[in-house]
Amino acid sequence: MRRLDTRSADFDTALAQLTTWEAESDIAVNQTVAAIIADIGRRGDEALLEYTERFDQLTVGSVAELEVPTERLLDALNRIEPDQRKALEYAAQRVRDFHQHQHQLQQSWQFTDDAGNLLGQQITALERVGLYVPGGKASYPSSVLMNALPAKVAGVSEVIMVVPAPRGEINDLVLAAAAIAGVDRVITIGGAQAVAALALGTATVPAVDKIVGPGNIYVATAKRQVFGRVGIDMVAGPSEILIICDGRTDPDWVAMDLFSQAEHDENAQSLLLCPDSGYLDAVQASIDKLLPDMERSGIIEASLGARGAMIVTRDLDEAVAVSNRLAPEHLELSVCDPQSLLPLVRHAGAIFMGPFTSESLGDYCAGPNHVLPTSRSARFSSPLGVYDFQKRSSVIMCSERGVQELGAMASVLARGESLTAHARSAEMRLKPESKPPGEQ
Repeated sequence: MRRLDTRSADFDTALAQLTTWEAESDIAVNQTVAAIIADIGRRGDEALLEYTERFDQLTVGSVAELEVPTERLLDALNRIEPDQRKALEYAAQRVRDFHQHQHQLQQSWQFTDDAGNLLGQQITALERVGLYVPGGKASYPSSVLMNALPAKVAGVSEVIMVVPAPRGEINDLVLAAAAIAGVDRVITIGGAQAVAALALGTATVPAVDKIVGPGNIYVATAKRQVFGRVGIDMVAGPSEILIICDGRTDPDWVAMDLFSQAEHDENAQSLLLCPDSGYLDAVQASIDKLLPDMERSGIIEASLGARGAMIVTRDLDEAVAVSNRLAPEHLELSVCDPQSLLPLVRHAGAIFMGPFTSESLGDYCAGPNHVLPTSRSARFSSPLGVYDFQKRSSVIMCSERGVQELGAMASVLARGESLTAHARSAEMRLKPESKPPGEQ
């Protein structure tokens, strides 16, 4: 891994070059996705069947045949290994419990002001949500749990999961996770065409209110293009981890934590910040020792070589300041006293406190959601949560007494904007003595 030092004159430039990442979506991808979305809009199920045959080599007579019966979900749950089922159920319960705590903070509220006007906010769940899950031989049951469970805790009436099944292949762990999470319908479609079907609706696939879940560049581009017609969770970039260490954590642990993100793909980013350059040498030695035995050693090596770095800082406070500039998806505070640094952290998707807390625990079973903002979007975005599956309506009820002051003020402001109907609508409810001068 390359070595940077915050004391170097070119540090800011080097850091900017290292952390800049542009989305892979290009003109050709955008055009292809736009054509697919338009085709689904015109021909619905017919187009969906054609794309499924073309991209997934799966031929059926109707989209209804692509829906997975509930019995098959339960069969998958009973068919997986007992330790896998135990782990899935354990993770699901922790994720559910965490989001139930979150839900308790997302409640409707009202108050009455001194003039008797009732004001407040009513929180209601979305009615129908679409969940995209990568499919085929790939297995992402944790993605099912992390996306479906907060939706269910929020009170979403129907969760529809789409997952491609190339040549009819679909992973039992994914289906088992859907059963555990309470997914209502599973349809084996994928790609941009699945996103389009969820956004626009077809004769078989109902239109949803929001689409969540990860996917390839075509899926991400489709989500971006349908945003506005439906809500989306986010358009995610490569995975990121930034570790701040005081030099006391076992260097093998830190090396493996860096690997845990680098193994996702060559564009993933792993950064280590520490005031002790000697400790960074020890971590580099651990990387050299452990890397050859990793199953994805080629991907890890490419990721660490292209986008990884060890950064020497003046102290831990400066390390946090650098982290805040980067707003990482995953931030590990691998220090003896992480609580002392926590108040300094302003931007991070998830914060892992102390040397015993590896990021991988958060990916699977700690409880908080692993769907996190990337590419510096933690500056303005939050982890996926119950609040993403709810909406808020303002509540306003004026008393006869209260409207006298509100109406008079609204009238003045409306006439200042030359919106006479607005003004007169407010004035009609006023007693003569409350009307603005000239409006008696």
